[in-house]
Amino acid sequence: MSEDIQSLLEKINREGVEKAEAEAKKIIDAAKAEAAEITAAAKAEAAKSKAEAERDSALYAERAAETIRQAARDTVISVQDTVSAMLTKLLAENVEKTLADEKTVSTLVLDAIKELSGGIEISAPEKIAAALKAQLASNPQITVTADETCDAGFSVKLDGGRIEHGFTAEVIAGELAKRLRPDLAKLVRQ
Repeated sequence: MSEDIQSLLEKINREGVEKAEAEAKKIIDAAKAEAAEITAAAKAEAAKSKAEAERDSALYAERAAETIRQAARDTVISVQDTVSAMLTKLLAENVEKTLADEKTVSTLVLDAIKELSGGIEISAPEKIAAALKAQLASNPQITVTADETCDAGFSVKLDGGRIEHGFTAEVIAGELAKRLRPDLAKLVRQ
């Protein structure tokens, strides 16, 4: 009987170990499956987060590039406006100096009226008007008057004052600046 008990005990022990091993294998397999699910979910979440981060990064880079382009454009416009204002001011100063010279204005007046006929009235600052009167005294169709409101330059009136051409510092500097702006814009953009 002791052999039977011994055999029975071995059988119970073997069945218990097998059952425990089977149970352990079942628990390990379940743990491995759960770990695989968790790993897959974590990888999927990481891939999703990475894709979102890359998309957000690309959008940020695009916005940053657009901001830089706009800032560059605004800087070019600001520089262009500043240089244009400086150029206009410099032109006005130099034109005004030039138009304050009696000889230069006399030459300009003669050039302006050489193709004109009929009654011509020229208005200029008092100092220049006096020089023009002396120079144009031989032509009775030309009247020269002193214009106290004008510091430099002159104006030519035709057809009884209905047509007037102004050659003041402001007008000439404005025209020069207008003609130079496109070239200035090209230079600033280079």
